[in-house]
Amino acid sequence: MQRTKQRTCHRLLLAGLGVLAGLTVVAPAGATEVRTLAEQPLVWRTRAAHGPTVPVQLLAINDFHGQLSSGEQVSGRPVGSGPVLAAYLRKAQETAPGRTFLVHAGDHVGASPPQSTLLQDEPAIQFFNLMGNEHCRTGGAPGPDCNLLGVPGNHELDEGVEELLRLVHGGNHPHGPFLQNPYRGAAFPYLSANLVHAATDEPLFPPAVVRQVDGIKIAFIGAILRQAGQFLPPERLAGLRVLDEAEAINRQVRRLRDEQGVRAFVVIMHQGGWQHAEPPADGTAPLVGDIAGVVDRLDPDVDVVLGGHTHTMHKVLVDNGGGGTTLVAQAWPRGTGFADIDLEIDRKSGEVVALGARIVTTWADRGPGLLPDVRVAALTRQMEHLGAAIAGEAIARASRPITREVNQAGESALGSLVADSYRQAMAADFAFLHLDGLRADLLPGDLTRGDQFAVQPHNLNLIRLELTGAQVRDLLEQQWQGADDEGRRLQVSGLSYTWDASRPAGQRIVAVRAQGQMLRPEARYTVAVNEHLAGGGEQLSVLTRGVNPVVGPFVAEALAGYLASCPQPIEAGIQGRISRLN
Repeated sequence: MQRTKQRTCHRLLLAGLGVLAGLTVVAPAGATEVRTLAEQPLVWRTRAAHGPTVPVQLLAINDFHGQLSSGEQVSGRPVGSGPVLAAYLRKAQETAPGRTFLVHAGDHVGASPPQSTLLQDEPAIQFFNLMGNEHCRTGGAPGPDCNLLGVPGNHELDEGVEELLRLVHGGNHPHGPFLQNPYRGAAFPYLSANLVHAATDEPLFPPAVVRQVDGIKIAFIGAILRQAGQFLPPERLAGLRVLDEAEAINRQVRRLRDEQGVRAFVVIMHQGGWQHAEPPADGTAPLVGDIAGVVDRLDPDVDVVLGGHTHTMHKVLVDNGGGGTTLVAQAWPRGTGFADIDLEIDRKSGEVVALGARIVTTWADRGPGLLPDVRVAALTRQMEHLGAAIAGEAIARASRPITREVNQAGESALGSLVADSYRQAMAADFAFLHLDGLRADLLPGDLTRGDQFAVQPHNLNLIRLELTGAQVRDLLEQQWQGADDEGRRLQVSGLSYTWDASRPAGQRIVAVRAQGQMLRPEARYTVAVNEHLAGGGEQLSVLTRGVNPVVGPFVAEALAGYLASCPQPIEAGIQGRISRLN
């Protein structure tokens, strides 16, 4: 018989995350004062009388994205890195009265810094392996007392299911070996109840595991976000199907409750939202976004949902679909924080009767951050050394500098080159990018694998959208809307345009041509942009009205492929794609 916990919160406020062109708009990491508030404990306890309890600690990270190296900052202070995060996690375990489980809620790999990306993110898996106890092992199934668990996020599938399975189960990459020979894979299980083979509906990974703490069972159920396909090229999910999160989770809850008598349930889900109100981090603000709609339909026995994906902190008690109370928590991304959750499980009933939660920031200039973990620091140094060597490998050659410098019209040689790479990678009619997204010039001589990341250090996917000719013209007009006289200086590929500086903003475009012909307002064209612009970044709201979005490779990958395909040496210059009157 299911139990109903005390109802301590209002019903959820349901709201979308704001999906623009199939992309989730996420909020940035908070400032120091918000992080301080996030560390204040959120406490829940049932009013019912209970006997002795069993303590359990959960330490959760999410959206690590291979961030072993230092460099992250909050309000000018150093935060995060693999060695610092590891030091905090070990310190947190020292003060825990009971058993500790460490979990990651997806996107542990992918969209990573160059040092990790060039090593296929194997160091990120090795890092988490180092957090494991003696029961976590590679080369076979981890032991039933392994303290580590993970779930796949959409970025785990950036290179398709075969590469994901290699990362988890081991084996050398065709460009390897890297730091291990052979690479041994994950020493912990990946879980997902809703990522299944399309032909059989059999799960790709175990849907759940049951761990015992002092004789009391606690179940961990995994899930990937239902919308994973919106963030991936279609071929990345070939042969797979993503089921509804709540339905898949609830099936596992019923199965484990009926077959094994489990009464304590923790869900690890790569899905997120945010707390939408002031104060934002004290647990009283309502939870909104896609994760809210999932929790609203969960079985009442689900005690904790550990989320990810949106890079937004939250810790909040919500009413689930069965009238129970569920803690929903997500930590700061990229190793800059973790969720520290304490559970009390009733020894007689097996139910969670109390919990406390806080989101801890991994400051590198105080506390455990002053004593980074030695083993993880050694792994990070190895990664950075080998990653630098691979980054130095030449992929093309330039005969002269290719720079961001613009002419009077606003066109740059590098901007045109990168826009061409977008258009080629996405097989689009046109491509656009904002000049501020380019962070380094290409110097004459060898162009290396590292150069592609130096030019575009942000790991952004390319998106292909459909716009009408009229919308393309409106997009070009928005370069000056709400901006200074310099405008946003969009770089273009596949078209040319003329603008008049003497005209008022919103009326400056004189003509737009494609293949020598004037753009037809009613015609539909495919447009390639990065996901920042596709979501309305740089106030270019026209792009949010694009339809039929298709996700492509990362911008750095597109540039590398284009450079390698060009006749060598590359001679890129300003081509007169943008003309200015007055």
